[in-house]
Amino acid sequence: MESEKSNECLLHGAGVSGQSLVGRRLAEAVGSWHLYGSDDPVGPLDVWLIDDRGASIHITTGSDWCLIVEVSEPHAGYDMGVSGLITVGAIGEKTPFAYHLGESVLAVREDHEPNTGRMALEISFPTGRVRCESWAGDLRLTVV
Repeated sequence: MESEKSNECLLHGAGVSGQSLVGRRLAEAVGSWHLYGSDDPVGPLDVWLIDDRGASIHITTGSDWCLIVEVSEPHAGYDMGVSGLITVGAIGEKTPFAYHLGESVLAVREDHEPNTGRMALEISFPTGRVRCESWAGDLRLTVV
């Protein structure tokens, strides 16, 4: 898989092309959230899109605010002591991907910045689109 040098994140590389999602049927979506005390969960911090063949694409943000898209399995949650917990599990209705489970990806569009690399990924399904973007270092998922 090739990518243009200007589309690569200097710290994390190019990852996988968003186009690799086209034609896959979204069978499951998993997310991770930061829990701290009695505050509402923050996140998702990560999202894994799992297709009907079991392949998993991980979407998250990098330390340089790029949007990372890579082949990776969901990790387990973990305890960060006084800083809270990271929980990992099915997204249920917690992200826009919940509404597209069972649908195939029709198209993907990526946005890049010359000095940062990939900043956004817009995924089109038969019933709508989901935009994944790095926003001030946080993963933001929105219905488009």
